[in-house]
Amino acid sequence: MGLQIALSTARNALLATSTQIAVASRNVAGAGDAGYARKIATLVTGNGTAQVIVTRAGDAALFTRKLAATSDEAASAARLDGLKNLSQTVGDTGDATSPAARLGALNAALQAAANQPASSDLARTAVEAARALAESLNDAAAAVKAVRADADAAIKQSVSTVNDLLAQFDAVNFAVVTGTANGRDITDSLDDRDRILTKLAAEIGITTLTRPDGGMAIYTDGGAALYERGARTVAFDPNAAPPGNAVTVDGVAVTGATTAMPLHSGRIAGLTALRDGPAVEYGRQLDAIASALVAAFAETDPTTTPASTVPGLFTGASAAGVRVAARVDPQQGGAVSRLRDGGIYSDDTVVNTTGAAGYAARLTILTGNLAAARTIGTGTDISGAATLAGFAAASAGWLSQQRKDVAADAEYQATLLSRATDALSNVAGVNGDDETALTLQLERSYTASAKILTVVDDLLKTLMDAVR
Repeated sequence: MGLQIALSTARNALLATSTQIAVASRNVAGAGDAGYARKIATLVTGNGTAQVIVTRAGDAALFTRKLAATSDEAASAARLDGLKNLSQTVGDTGDATSPAARLGALNAALQAAANQPASSDLARTAVEAARALAESLNDAAAAVKAVRADADAAIKQSVSTVNDLLAQFDAVNFAVVTGTANGRDITDSLDDRDRILTKLAAEIGITTLTRPDGGMAIYTDGGAALYERGARTVAFDPNAAPPGNAVTVDGVAVTGATTAMPLHSGRIAGLTALRDGPAVEYGRQLDAIASALVAAFAETDPTTTPASTVPGLFTGASAAGVRVAARVDPQQGGAVSRLRDGGIYSDDTVVNTTGAAGYAARLTILTGNLAAARTIGTGTDISGAATLAGFAAASAGWLSQQRKDVAADAEYQATLLSRATDALSNVAGVNGDDETALTLQLERSYTASAKILTVVDDLLKTLMDAVR
């Protein structure tokens, strides 16, 4: 009976130690994987048997914090990328191609033409400066449009990614539930589930709820259900007119100013905030500059009662559509002398009726109009009384400040994510040296158990020989 007990004990010890060594080897192999959590092999004894229970190191609160930090960092990064694109394309007051710089060049050209009204070369230079200003506004408006289109494309891609991740999560979550019910080792499945949640959090802000059966439900940080015993459909149509171009979960909008459950973080939230916030606001400011330009260079049509104001040097109702009038633009067959004489809109708006070469009154008025303070940008963040150059400089400064603020927030969120990741790694990560040392210790234990088996085997042989 004693030899049987010794044999059973040694055998159980071998099996248990073998399992512990296998777990330690898994840990060593997963040491370089950021999504791998250290496995803990706990030996449980009772009723003459030994069993190894495999659990996983971790901290639910730290993991939740990491998910939130991942979402916040992704949102800030998405906004910053878009603002950088706007700034790089449009420029600022120090950039010779910016609207503010082009306004300065036009003002200088008009003053030179007013000082020598008979010079067709100076008039041509002024018209060319006006064309360059219009083109810079066109380019800026195109940049705004491109940033918003890129944001829509990125949102569409993120929505597709979210749906793919939810499908993957469904399969892994099922493995966790069934494994829990059957008493299997589910630690690798839990790792896979956490990897998916981390990727999902980068796209869309989430919260999670673990159920008694080991399964998990996922909600957006605004409260909409993304996964409840099955994945919900996330959709986005970039071609729908606002506010229809919202991201929806099961048909319920989770982006947009009027939604009851808005997203607060994640790449989708950042892209939406960029598309519907700074990009739209900067576009309004550019439109305000274009509208003020048209007004500053307008002509008076005396043929109407009362006399009406009509477009002069500039035409168009927006930054994207502002142009130099064809009748004054030599590239379109126009005459630069109309800048001095009037008659850009039509022959009825001519003010230098005698065609005097030294007539400077109209050019002086245009210079004064360009430098005059006026109410600009009603409905924008920088509305008020300002000169055109002052408003353009304020607009460039506004964009620069937006980028600066978002850059500071992005840096802060990246730091938080790094610290949250490090904190979780300290708790759940693998130290390769420790695991190697543990493996050596377990191997010695395995060797000792094997020696016991050898001794018992020898004793049994001796006993059998004695019986014979």
